[in-house]
Amino acid sequence: MLTSHSFPPLVIRGRSLLPIVQGGMGVGISAHRLAGSVAREGALGTIASIDLRHHHADLVELCRQSPDRATLEQANLTALAREIHAAKALAEGRGMVAVNVMKAVNAQADYVRVACENGADAIVMGAGLPLDLPDMTQAHDIALIPILSDSRGVALVLKKWMKKGRLPDAVVIEHPAHAGGHLGVANLADLQDPRFDFLRVLEELETVFTSLGLSRQDVPLIVAGGINSHEAVRELLSAGASGVQLGTPFAVTEEGDAHPNFKRVLAEATPDDIVEFVSVTGLPARAVKTPWLMRYLRHETKIRDKLGALKHVCPTALECLSVCGWRDGVEKFGHFCIDTRLAAALRGDVANGLFFRGREALPFGAAIRSVHDLMELLLTGATRPAVAGRWAFSLG
Repeated sequence: MLTSHSFPPLVIRGRSLLPIVQGGMGVGISAHRLAGSVAREGALGTIASIDLRHHHADLVELCRQSPDRATLEQANLTALAREIHAAKALAEGRGMVAVNVMKAVNAQADYVRVACENGADAIVMGAGLPLDLPDMTQAHDIALIPILSDSRGVALVLKKWMKKGRLPDAVVIEHPAHAGGHLGVANLADLQDPRFDFLRVLEELETVFTSLGLSRQDVPLIVAGGINSHEAVRELLSAGASGVQLGTPFAVTEEGDAHPNFKRVLAEATPDDIVEFVSVTGLPARAVKTPWLMRYLRHETKIRDKLGALKHVCPTALECLSVCGWRDGVEKFGHFCIDTRLAAALRGDVANGLFFRGREALPFGAAIRSVHDLMELLLTGATRPAVAGRWAFSLG
């Protein structure tokens, strides 16, 4: 656990944390091992709630024997509960363990309920405006952290939540030009819009906070996307952010929950290996150009013209998304099963997986280092010599 650094703590719901947040990454990329290890360092670690059954052999077998939607949904809720308890045990009372829930998934309310009932310290919600999150968590003492991308979205959430008598315990401001996975814009053309610039958003929110009678201490702001160095952390915290969130650099740590092949694909990717495209959610996304994704993108127009308006049966029976381009025949959305492709990436299937990744170079280049090493580099600028890995990979 790091104690010597020069930055003020990130305070969330009265708890003082290191000002580094590990973002949620699904399917299964940030589960108990990563989130618990980050929390044990005194920071906020995040479990991605979607489809965690892949980490539990008994649940995978149960779903193989009974591949119906009810069985799959219950298996994922069971897996989430297990992962929360395992992360909390690994954290040993330090830091915070959050659960990331996508607004765009059908089971969002169930994931929120399970997170609350099983001792998660926070719920982080993105992929849509989480206007009803306070209503879903009324009976529970849990931190609520929405993910947004511009000052207009933050202002809307603040006003709506204040009418419910609740403030966010923090807000993550994610820059779509740099982050990995699903991005907080409606169109690919909007990725470089200057309204997402961190310094501009922070400045505009000063005016928003003042107009609402709030101070920056009331709602800490955590910036996310493209942060890969001690210098970047220092610059953003000096500009008024209370914390920074990283995803890809944590995904490739020794403690990351994915297969070593997954980490290798992300760590070895160059800027030319990364591409933006439209996901089945309708949101732009960013990933590595692996064989399956390049085949899909080469034929995307043909697939959309031929099959885009046709509805299909969900290949997994999970019906994970509330709106799915493939299942629902939404022509302008992507047309593939995202759950299948992300699960393949988790298993290290380079040929068939979808490997979400941020755009920037990683702090340790192509090297796989520990969570502690990453935190130390970000907070102090110090880089210690690498030591032998402490974790052996196990899926299920």
